[in-house]
Amino acid sequence: MSGGADVPGGRPRPLHDPDPYSTPPYGGPGPWAPAPPVQHPATTPTHGTAVHAVTPPQGTPAGAGPEDSVPRPAATQGILGPALPSGYHQAAAPLHSTPDHGPADHSAPAPAPAPHPFAPPVPGQHAAPAPMPQADAQAQPPHTHPQTHPQAPHTPWQNYDPWAAAPLQQNGAAVESTTGRRRRTRRGLVLGAALLALVSGGVGGAVGAYLERNGGIDDVVLPQAGTEAKGRAADSVAGIAASALPSVVTLHVSGSESQGTGTGFVLDQRGHILTNNHVVDPADGSGEITVTFSGGQTAKAKVVGHDSGYDLAVVKVSGVRGLKPLALGNSDNVQVGDPVVAIGAPFDLENTVTAGIISAKERPITAGGEEGDGSDISYVDALQTDAPINPGNSGGPLVDSKARVIGINSAIRSADSGSDLEGGQSGSIGLGFAIPINQGKRVAEELINTGKATHPVIGVTLDMDYSGDGARVGTKGNDGSAPVNQDGPGDRAGIKPGDVITEVDGQRVHSGEELIVKTRSHRPGDRLELTLERDGKEKKVTLVLGSADGD
Repeated sequence: MSGGADVPGGRPRPLHDPDPYSTPPYGGPGPWAPAPPVQHPATTPTHGTAVHAVTPPQGTPAGAGPEDSVPRPAATQGILGPALPSGYHQAAAPLHSTPDHGPADHSAPAPAPAPHPFAPPVPGQHAAPAPMPQADAQAQPPHTHPQTHPQAPHTPWQNYDPWAAAPLQQNGAAVESTTGRRRRTRRGLVLGAALLALVSGGVGGAVGAYLERNGGIDDVVLPQAGTEAKGRAADSVAGIAASALPSVVTLHVSGSESQGTGTGFVLDQRGHILTNNHVVDPADGSGEITVTFSGGQTAKAKVVGHDSGYDLAVVKVSGVRGLKPLALGNSDNVQVGDPVVAIGAPFDLENTVTAGIISAKERPITAGGEEGDGSDISYVDALQTDAPINPGNSGGPLVDSKARVIGINSAIRSADSGSDLEGGQSGSIGLGFAIPINQGKRVAEELINTGKATHPVIGVTLDMDYSGDGARVGTKGNDGSAPVNQDGPGDRAGIKPGDVITEVDGQRVHSGEELIVKTRSHRPGDRLELTLERDGKEKKVTLVLGSADGD
C-alpha cells in the first residue's frame, strides 16, 4: 500500500496534518496538499507572453502517465504547473466518456465530477491519464460519440512562478483603520507638544534663573513711583512736623568745665526760647550758647532766667527776623492714649521727629541731684510718653495732633536706672517724661518778667528718710529750727510735727517726693485739702499754698 496507512471508514490518511495557522503555501489547498516541488532555475518568459503548447515526441502512448512521458520544457512547466512528486497522478478529464459498464447514453452525457485537486491515488486503481496538449488531441482518431470535455479545475500551483516577485501578503497583524491612524497622529501631536512645552519650560527656567542671578543682560532700570503732591494732612505726623519744625531750635552750650547739646522752641517774636535748665547749666553764666534754627541759620543767645526746681530756663536771641512762635496747648485736656510727636536733636541730630502716645498722666518724677545738697533736684508731675526720647531731646516740644505744645521733654527712664537725660547716655526704652505745658507756661512767664520763678509751699519740713506710706512731717527743721513754719500755711491749717500726710485733693501720696511734686503742680495761692494721720486717727485739713522764691 502506498501513500500512507488507511484510516477508519476507508478514507486514506492525509500525507500532512491540517495546518492550524493557515500558513501559506500549505494553507491554500487544505490538508491534502503535497509539499511544494523543488524548482530549478530555467528561462522564464516575461509575464503576459503567450506560450505555445509543445508536441510530445512520436511514439508516446496516449494514456501514458506523467512518469512515462518526456519532460516538458521548463517554460511550460512554469505555466501549467509544477510536476507532481513520485506516486502522485494529476487527474484529468478523460478523452473518452464511454463508461466501463452499461450501455451508452448519447442523449445527455453527464460530465464527470471534478476530482479534488491533487487527490492521492486510491490503492489498486490507476490514475486517469493527464490531459494532452491540443496538438496531441488533434492527432487522435475521431470517436463516434464526441463529447465536450470539461475544463480542468484550477490548481493553486498552476501559475506558480518561484522567480516572480512575491505579492504583498498580510503578516497576520490587524490592519489599522483610518480612525486609529488619526488617533495615533493626535496622540503623537499631543505628546510632542507636551515634550516641547516641558523642554521649553526647562530651558526658560534655566535662562530665567541665570538672568536673575546675574542681573540680566541689559542695564537695570528699577520701577519707581511718580512725583506726588508734597502736602500732607494737617493731623498726620508729616503734617504736624511740617508745622512745628520751623519753631524748634538746637542749642549748643559750652562752659569752662563742660558742654552740652539740647533743644528748645520759640515762645514769641521777641526771641524768647524755652528749654530745660540742665541744658543751659554748663554755661554757668559765663559760657556761650549758640542757637541753630531749623533752616540752618545760627544766632547767639543769653540766659534770661532759670529754675532748677522746675528744670526750666528761658534764653533770648537778638537780631533774628521771621521767628515763628510755636502754639501752646493745654495739658489739662490731654488724655491717656492721645497721639503725640516729639521733636529735637538726639545725639546732636537736628530736626529729628518721633511719634508715640501719652502713656500716663501725673507721673511724679525727680531728676538731677548731682550737687549732693538737693538744690538741683527737680520735681515734676510729668506726662509719660512712649515716643522715643534720647539725650539731646531735652527742652524740645511734645506736641499734640494739632501741633500745639502740651509738654517739655525733660527726662527718660533708661536701662541703667538713670532718669536725667544728661545724667547718662543710654538710649530710649519707651519711657519718656515731659513737664506739662501749663506749669511750663507759668514758670516761663515769671522767668521772662522777673528773671525768677516762685514755688508754692506748705510751710513744713518733711522727713525724707521716712520709709512708711505717706509723707511725714519732721520733728525738726534742716537748720535746727521748728519743722512747721510759724504762721505759715501748715501752721494755720493745724499741722503738727510727726503728722503723716496721705492724700492731696483725694489723691494718694506715698512719699515726701510725691508730696512736693503734687504741691509744685499748683500755683501759689491755690487751695488744697490734705488728709492726715495723727496718733492712729485720720484728719482732713484745708490750706492755701504760700510762695517761695526759687534759685
